Amino acid sequence: MLAHEGFEPMYALGGAAALARLSRRSFDLVILDVVTTDGLKPLRWLHMHGRIPVLMLTSRGHEDDGILGLELGADDYLSKPFRARELFARLRAILRRLERNDRTELVALTVGELAIDFAARSATMEGVPVRLTTAEFNLLVALARSAGRVQSRVTLTYQALGRRLEPFDRSIDTHISNIRRKLRLDLGRGIEIRSWRGHGYVLAIPHGQPREAPSSSS
Repeated sequence: MLAHEGFEPMYALGGAAALARLSRRSFDLVILDVVTTDGLKPLRWLHMHGRIPVLMLTSRGHEDDGILGLELGADDYLSKPFRARELFARLRAILRRLERNDRTELVALTVGELAIDFAARSATMEGVPVRLTTAEFNLLVALARSAGRVQSRVTLTYQALGRRLEPFDRSIDTHISNIRRKLRLDLGRGIEIRSWRGHGYVLAIPHGQPREAPSSSS
């Protein structure tokens, strides 16, 4: 079905086979089924060796596996059973999000001690590099570009994941938790990510607005 929809899929049965293929060639994205006993090993490897987007497949009633996957570095998860077109929509959302990021006109954005480099798709906090997944990076950018203004979970889900917010969806909340931990915002840094119950999240700054550096062509 993936090939019929224009994708070029390659398959691996089990974590060891997946790691072998991932180490030999590059991929645009990975669909990871965590039902296998070693299903999380490729996810840990991907998180350590690059930023290939990962869509996890979990069993219905085991959504906590998806949350665990997000905490370990996955970008999104989809519970089985699902319709084929729902899977295609998730995959295309990831690819569209990557394409939009490649076309960005900005080269850098700074909020307090947080610096974001769009070309390198990297972030630093007080000069220290922060390892982020693709979804975490996109979510941080969405918050930074609207620093001081509350962004709804609906908006953040679309901007970071490229899809609609679904009922009982905890993906954004988990990504926010990961970002807070990675930026070590619990140490009293000058910025913080605040939650507004019933509304969304805001990147709070002590003063001023974020500074954006336009590309040389603009």
